[in-house]
Amino acid sequence: MLAGRTTTEELLAHLVAFDTTSRNSNLDLIAFVRDYLSAHGVDSVTVPNEEGDKASLFATIGPSGMGGVCLSGHSDVVPVDGQPWTTDPFTLTPKEDRLYGRGSCDMKGFLATCLGMLPEMTAAKLKTPIHLLISYDEEVGCTGVVPAVRKLGVDLPLPRACIVGEPTSMRVVDAHKSGVAYVTTVTGREAHSSMPQLGANAIFAAAELVGELDRYRAELIAAGDPSGRFDPPNTTLQVTVIEGGTAGNIVPRRCALRWNLRGLPGFDENALLDRFERFGREVVLPKLRATAPEAEITTDFIYKVPPLAPETGSEAETLALRLAGQNRTYTVAYGTEGGHFQAQGVPTIICGPGSIDQAHKPDEFIEVAQLRACERFLKGLIGECVG
Repeated sequence: MLAGRTTTEELLAHLVAFDTTSRNSNLDLIAFVRDYLSAHGVDSVTVPNEEGDKASLFATIGPSGMGGVCLSGHSDVVPVDGQPWTTDPFTLTPKEDRLYGRGSCDMKGFLATCLGMLPEMTAAKLKTPIHLLISYDEEVGCTGVVPAVRKLGVDLPLPRACIVGEPTSMRVVDAHKSGVAYVTTVTGREAHSSMPQLGANAIFAAAELVGELDRYRAELIAAGDPSGRFDPPNTTLQVTVIEGGTAGNIVPRRCALRWNLRGLPGFDENALLDRFERFGREVVLPKLRATAPEAEITTDFIYKVPPLAPETGSEAETLALRLAGQNRTYTVAYGTEGGHFQAQGVPTIICGPGSIDQAHKPDEFIEVAQLRACERFLKGLIGECVG
């Protein structure tokens, strides 16, 4: 096991080598981190999922039973299927001043930097603890971190501040949109396509629903962003997947559409959902039931990522700005686990190495300079926690 001083790059190579695509288990990576922490005298606890094939890890460096600062990141990565990589995605490959590999940017680079700084953390006489939380299933709805977050202030220490190390190019981000996803399923009735009056066409009905969602989308664009801070400057709505039909000569009985919202902080997605369901119930469903009384339209919730709302002057914001040497905060359009920490009462910001522009793409990379910048940031944090 890596008991001595191990560079951030060496640790990143180990982390990238674990194929922690969200569909896979992350337990091998968690075991590696647990053993690495133990080799440096740091105990950790795991919070498994219900199936027992994934887990989050929580560790405290420094005194126990105090608030402290939490460094949080996810271990899972997005798939590489069908992407035209020019390197092995699960072998960290250096090229000039970049390190290529799946997760190098999003967000194993941050985790590797935290682990690389562990010897300095353990050697320092910390008066304020530094916590490390590594989660799973962030890429499929930020769901994996929730069981661990709910233990903060109960079975685990409640941090005074949390820094989620998503790739922001080391800029301090204090706000992001929510993310909520739904699947709407239309059930009609099959019939021979030459006798459509005997059936109820689920695809036609779904098309009406898509048109209604498109009208909402236009309204959201027109409403804009009163804060003037977000890009794109509005709550966004997208239909992302449509599945329906059986064969070219059958009136389709079923059609399902997946759609999502990314809401500005304070946006009420429930009000929009109520309006959409009312349209389906009052406008679309009666047409289906004219020939198929058993027809149904249902909308089911898939996941929700809470927004991160600005907390001007919070301990997390003040600390991160000082460590980063910056005097302003930023917003991002993507969602993170930060909203879950904030909902648990932990002041939270987003700040980590790498650019989101490189995430989820073939030949994902992180610049070595970004790892060095994150190391300086963490050295400053150690100094703060000593003082």
